[in-house]
Amino acid sequence: MTGQVNDRAKAARHLARVLGRGTSLDNVLNGKESPLCLELTYGCLRHYFSLAAALDARLGRPLRDKDLDVYGLMLVGAYQLQRTRIPAHAAINETVAATRPLRKPWAAGLVNGVLRKLAGASPSPGDAQQPGSADAAASEHPPWLRRRLVSEYPDLASALLAANNQRAPMSLRVNRTRIAPDRYRHALRQAAVSCTPSWLPESVILDKPQPAASLPGYQEGWFAVQDIGGQLVGDLMRGQLQDGCRVLDACAAPGGKLFHLLEAGLALDVTALDISSTRLVALADIAQRLGHAQFKVVEADATRWQGPGPFDFVLLDAPCSGTGTLRRHPDIKVIRTPRQVARAAALQAALLHNLWRLLRPGCTLLYCTCSLLAEENDRVVEAFLNVSGAAGIAPIALPTGRATAYGWQMLPTEPATDGFYLALLEKKP
Repeated sequence: MTGQVNDRAKAARHLARVLGRGTSLDNVLNGKESPLCLELTYGCLRHYFSLAAALDARLGRPLRDKDLDVYGLMLVGAYQLQRTRIPAHAAINETVAATRPLRKPWAAGLVNGVLRKLAGASPSPGDAQQPGSADAAASEHPPWLRRRLVSEYPDLASALLAANNQRAPMSLRVNRTRIAPDRYRHALRQAAVSCTPSWLPESVILDKPQPAASLPGYQEGWFAVQDIGGQLVGDLMRGQLQDGCRVLDACAAPGGKLFHLLEAGLALDVTALDISSTRLVALADIAQRLGHAQFKVVEADATRWQGPGPFDFVLLDAPCSGTGTLRRHPDIKVIRTPRQVARAAALQAALLHNLWRLLRPGCTLLYCTCSLLAEENDRVVEAFLNVSGAAGIAPIALPTGRATAYGWQMLPTEPATDGFYLALLEKKP
């Protein structure tokens, strides 16, 4: 049995877990996937709504829940036919053969028949029969999210929807405690890795993504993978601090903004707080590779943690819907619901209220999310300001993005950045 057949079966199992259980792709992937398996898995989720519409129009009746892996396999086949250069006969034959490692040999005829109907066919109105499914198939977004983006970004909605369906860029933050940015860019050129600089001296954008461990200086800690938007947040933080400041990173893992701050050369007293022991282990591993040890780690719930305070600066990089990161996490389009967004907003409010007590008067809290939705961004900040007489807003201006009523929104329509929101809240003396 060929490896490519197994890759298709593995991608089908991954899709079944995402679609059937709502498991995030980060928790599905095990790090041992081949490039083909990753391409098929990510591609099927990125274009799930159009692929599903095309399949459902040709299936006749839905498959049983226990056969969701077979449906995932048909998505894999449809993606190859509609979105890759793999010859149709090879895509169909290899996908049909993958019913055997799935232990569903009875499905071979069904998969073969559906994919042969689909091969060479262009999408038709019949491919989207459910209310709202035509818009979902055309935009590759669930109807609720498409409506939100159209409502909140009427001038940019089409561009946002298109940008969310693109592949994410791969950007690096050069660790200036280990190597100068110019020297690292030279090392990349010596290794035939093409890259371009960005807004910050330590920022590098690869022209073609590749595994981080294959890049020069990975084991030596010369760089970390971090979105340019996240790096701009870290740069903004550095402008708020001076030697001797006590800093709390309240939802710290996996540590990108924390480590960027530690690389600024300031003498800071930093506490990294996170509720997840697993994520803190990952943070510790990255810290060891980058050579960062000058911070304290606390495992606790930031909605209840009592200190010790006060802190001169608090970073609240709040858990959120992730709707600004759909290029990197296309599974979010498939599994996220409006109810989950509402729950995230409630959690964000609880975090903000508790952490505000730990901030020294006259100092600043930076609230940020990787969401595009006002429900998690400006509305959370507005509600907090309405009940806190001691809070004010400091202005923000970054080289990309746009001002909002209370903060700043970076957008994935800028090719280098994900969608990041941030607001600077000052605690009045």
